[in-house]
Amino acid sequence: MPGYATEAGWNNAGERDAFIQKNRLRFLRDYQKRAVQAIQDAVAEGHSRFLFEMATGTGKTLTAASVIKLFLRTGNARRVLFLVDRLELEDQANKAFVAYLKNDYTSVIYKERRDEWRKAEIVVTTVQSLLFNDKYRRLFSPTDFDLVISDEAHRSIGGNARAVFEYFVGYKLGLTATPRDYLKKFDASKPSTRDPREAERRLLLDTYRTFGCESGQPTFRYSLLDGVREGFLINPVVVDARTDITTQLLSDKGYAVANGGEGGEEGSEDSFFQKDFEKKFFSESTNRIFCQTVLNNGLRDPISHEFGKSIVFAVSQNHAAKLTQLLNELADVIWPDKYQSDFAVQVTSLIPDAQQYTINFTNNNLLGSANFLEAYKTSKARVCVTVGMMTTGYDCPDILNLALMRPVFSPSDFVQIKGRGTRKHGFLEQLFDKQLKAQIGRQEKSQFKFFDFFANCEYFEEKFDYDQVLKLPRLGTGEGNGEVGGTTIGPNGEYIHGGPDNIHQVREEAVGPQGMKIDRMFFEGFENVVKADPILQRQVDNEQWDQAIDYVTTHLLDKPAEYYTLDKLRRAAGVDRRLTLREILEKIFGLIPYFKGKDELLEDEFQKFLLDQPPEALSQHAEAVVAMKYFFKAYATDGHLRDILEKKRLTDLNVNPAFSMADFKAVPQEWRERIPEYVKDYVSLNQFM
Repeated sequence: MPGYATEAGWNNAGERDAFIQKNRLRFLRDYQKRAVQAIQDAVAEGHSRFLFEMATGTGKTLTAASVIKLFLRTGNARRVLFLVDRLELEDQANKAFVAYLKNDYTSVIYKERRDEWRKAEIVVTTVQSLLFNDKYRRLFSPTDFDLVISDEAHRSIGGNARAVFEYFVGYKLGLTATPRDYLKKFDASKPSTRDPREAERRLLLDTYRTFGCESGQPTFRYSLLDGVREGFLINPVVVDARTDITTQLLSDKGYAVANGGEGGEEGSEDSFFQKDFEKKFFSESTNRIFCQTVLNNGLRDPISHEFGKSIVFAVSQNHAAKLTQLLNELADVIWPDKYQSDFAVQVTSLIPDAQQYTINFTNNNLLGSANFLEAYKTSKARVCVTVGMMTTGYDCPDILNLALMRPVFSPSDFVQIKGRGTRKHGFLEQLFDKQLKAQIGRQEKSQFKFFDFFANCEYFEEKFDYDQVLKLPRLGTGEGNGEVGGTTIGPNGEYIHGGPDNIHQVREEAVGPQGMKIDRMFFEGFENVVKADPILQRQVDNEQWDQAIDYVTTHLLDKPAEYYTLDKLRRAAGVDRRLTLREILEKIFGLIPYFKGKDELLEDEFQKFLLDQPPEALSQHAEAVVAMKYFFKAYATDGHLRDILEKKRLTDLNVNPAFSMADFKAVPQEWRERIPEYVKDYVSLNQFM
């Protein structure tokens, strides 16, 4: 909206929010501005290829629109090609560019036998449409596009698609939400490895090289942890739900089934593992318990209190069909006559109009809306059951539940699936009743549930070694029994379990600001940069700590490419206190085995304090050492307590929950002064903040 700054609605602070919403104004966030600045800096340095690694939900498309406008306005590009790898993303991207840039430029989706694209500055298309019959060579010139942007770059330029990307000359920008840090080195000497990430390793490594980032550092990076820390994204509440059968499938022995031999001879055992689920091992009771668990434990919509919008990820299209039917059956029991089998919808490639279903689900009109509350326009269908269609690039911010009813072995897929729930959302947007809005008050999405039935989260968090060949997550030991009522063996050796299944465990765990391991690779990226610097190596070897710290501060911290900061490194390392640069360097170069936590460091400081005291004084108050330690730790970490004691406002201790008057009285009189004096003189308080 040109000239918005002169409008009365903008200049009136009380009307500004409504003015922004009415006119659909979009403003770049600080990190998006840094991304645009990073590409300007790269161009100034002579680069023509760039890569943005930005977490799902951080606005890659808006950032791309800003880059497009920058290149077109400055004359560095006359026409831009935006490549995607799926039809649904094509329509989504074009609508976004029209919304963001319609006052300045024209955006179209390329269509065969039409020259409409020649009249536009922005052309959106799938790689597949250009590859078909070598259309990109027959109908386009290499100079038709001066800037080519590849969305989800490691997918849209993989395989034959690379030919399309490289055909056009000019600037190249890749966008991806998939972090590369866990794919550092592919062992080309073991091409026969069974690691299912082999192709992904090669593709991602090749992607970074394609965009001029051989070092592994993108032109700009903004991680999930950055988004959570700055309040733009949400971490999940992980629900670890395992049934008796999936626990056995996850075990070292697997689910063992007796296989009777010929002529009555004692037979061998066939073992099935989680990778066999819904491929060689089938269990209707397990699928049913999956669905029941999600419905019983899923988050509800805060406005209408109906079941929160959800996405379920299945093994296959057949599996998706089974789950959809089960969910609808269960929903009809829980909410009689409310859904008529419209509660869950299968959204896979075999379903006609599946692509439109995804759009309608986002727009809250899938199979209808306002099913519970007339003024609340939320989708009647509450669950989409998919395999891969809604994994990448699908935007639906009001999702409250995700359910992995399948094992996942690819870190890339895991990151993408989790990303479907990380966006924030204001639920009042769909409520069209002013009086009810005022009564309910603000309802913001603050969490989403991530149901995990195959220990995927535990696998990536605790057992995944990102530099090793993939080892499937198997927990404990298990033993099945093939002699259950209704059990049959199929013609191809598949096992169809006809017996019951029960929930083995359900455990919820909120992911804290430090994120999952898969999100904490930021520290490893910094570690690699530091280790590769010969100047730092020499300074550390010579114990020139002041020079080393100054070098890191000057050359590595707060630079546009990565924006490494002490605070971000501390969060990435998962430490509950401040870290010094010296500690970080000591850890990186192997001089200390790990970062001590706050309590462990306090224990060390207290032991130093005890060693510094006269033995006779300590022996007189041996029974009070525990109280003294509590006082020592509280004084070192609690600024409010220090202020109370320094200003002698002892009565405030009666209402101080962290360290009360009773705690203070338990400390012998002489130590009430000796401990604060020691802490002030010898303990660095900054490290505990």
